Amino acid sequence: MRPPRPVSPLPMTESDGAGGRHGGPRADDAAQKTCKHTDSAADVLLQKKGGAGIITLNRPKVLNALSFSMIQQIYPQIKTWEQDPETFLIIIKGSGERAFCAGGDIRAIANAGRAGDRMTRDYFREEYTLDNAIGTCKKPYVALIDGITMGAGVGLSVHGHFRVATEKTVFAMPETAIGLFPDVGGGYFLPRLSGKIGYFLGLTGFRLKGRDVLKAGIATHFVESEKLPDLEKDLIALKSPSKENIADLLNSYHMQTKIDQEKEFVLDEHMEKINSIFSANSMEEIVQKLKQDGSPFAMKQLETINKMSPTSLKLALRQLREGASMSLQEVFTMEYRLSQACMRGHDFYEGVRAVLIDKDQSPRWKPAVLEEVSDEFVDSCFKPLGNNDLKL
Repeated sequence: MRPPRPVSPLPMTESDGAGGRHGGPRADDAAQKTCKHTDSAADVLLQKKGGAGIITLNRPKVLNALSFSMIQQIYPQIKTWEQDPETFLIIIKGSGERAFCAGGDIRAIANAGRAGDRMTRDYFREEYTLDNAIGTCKKPYVALIDGITMGAGVGLSVHGHFRVATEKTVFAMPETAIGLFPDVGGGYFLPRLSGKIGYFLGLTGFRLKGRDVLKAGIATHFVESEKLPDLEKDLIALKSPSKENIADLLNSYHMQTKIDQEKEFVLDEHMEKINSIFSANSMEEIVQKLKQDGSPFAMKQLETINKMSPTSLKLALRQLREGASMSLQEVFTMEYRLSQACMRGHDFYEGVRAVLIDKDQSPRWKPAVLEEVSDEFVDSCFKPLGNNDLKL
């Protein structure tokens, strides 16, 4: 869950500095749950304008990385607006020029895990509960995904009714590079994209940019970045709008956007390969097929996959295959089990060390090769957690 790549396969937020900030609920949380909360020093702004509830992720220095405190503030506000007859839609956006939300507060989670702190349980439980609330929200939910949108940022947007991408949008699910898996409901939305493109995105962390985010089916609309303030004003000005009124307004902005209109989808020429290779039943078979294919595209993907955590790759492939026939709630329950398996394991902490702390980009995964990640171990990561299971 995670920002721009030096050499790393990951953006991983410079949430570096965010480390110890959010080890648990803060004393002033309760006060911050009201929508009067617009103090610009706050990490999330919650405002009511006209008939719209507006959520602004407000940590631009760390690319709006999603902290535990932010999750705790956003969830009750969405629930309140959902029940409020005077709130007709919810808009979520990021502050600053660079990102909607580049991911989760990974460093804080890793620190908590090393210290045996319960935040490793609470963060994922609360985050997935928030993402599910977005996916089941009764009010139209509009995410303005302008800039970097990765990991946790995808969870805050992709399950909502409307996702508006711009020419500045950069989408990725790069978790396998840090010993995690494409969570936040990736097990639900990725296998439902056309062909096997979701499997490809989830396993390789491939980045989609601009209009390609729409073409892949992740965004619902594409609007010029500089037009977003006008779009927001027009959304706020709608009088008691229905979902259809909102869709009409978004469609009108979308139709006026000519940027990259003629450009072919970046993966178009590779779709046949992607569909054939990523339909394999195992990671070993995917690797075998990439080697057999031998094209520059296949070799590039092989090189990427070889850098990823072998454990993460196996967990992710099974997560996507199983998630394809699950409800969103079943997916979050499965992903919570996987998150806790990763917190108990080695690779997540090693991935964070290599990408975020020492920045040597040379993680030493254990096991180091796919063949050594046993089916029994993978099975154990999917086992129910009894009373600790996520119940939605």
